[in-house]
Amino acid sequence: MTDQLSARHDGPAADDGWGDRAGDTALTLALPALDPLVTTGIRAHATVLYPFLPVARVRPGSDDPDGADAALRALFASHAPFTLRFATFRGEPGVLFLAPEPPEPLTALTGAVRARWPEAVPYRGVFGPEGLAPHVTVAHGEEFGAARERLAPALPVTCRVTGVRLIVHDGHTWQDRLTYPLGPGPQVR
Repeated sequence: MTDQLSARHDGPAADDGWGDRAGDTALTLALPALDPLVTTGIRAHATVLYPFLPVARVRPGSDDPDGADAALRALFASHAPFTLRFATFRGEPGVLFLAPEPPEPLTALTGAVRARWPEAVPYRGVFGPEGLAPHVTVAHGEEFGAARERLAPALPVTCRVTGVRLIVHDGHTWQDRLTYPLGPGPQVR
């Protein structure tokens, strides 16, 4: 999923198991209020789980062979919408990111999805069995001091989260497929 090491895996799968592949899916939170801060060339998002199930296993409606669509709809409807605040930059080698405050609503979503689909290992296990802490990648491969200085006046940013997106990789880019609302309500396509 175009996340922490996105420049490295925006194309074909890498030899080390990392890399977006045609048919990959991911569950993400769209965070459009953060788009102006992101310099990676992708929309601001926080990852719930990447990769999720292959696209052939998640189809809306009656064409869903494993019932994954209905299970996702019910799972996310059992979680209330929430608000995340982003106020502080953090960094790892080569990556500048924002950590959500509080992280618990996002980790609860990830935990619920992983409990239902334990075969969906975060980041293909590259970062260990638990994956990465909740975050929004802002920049990678650039001078982070300059990026922090340029972007800091825009913080803090508050984002209301009302749904989880299922996105699909077509072999070149990620495309929105469905949005599953949090809390009770109809599915949005």
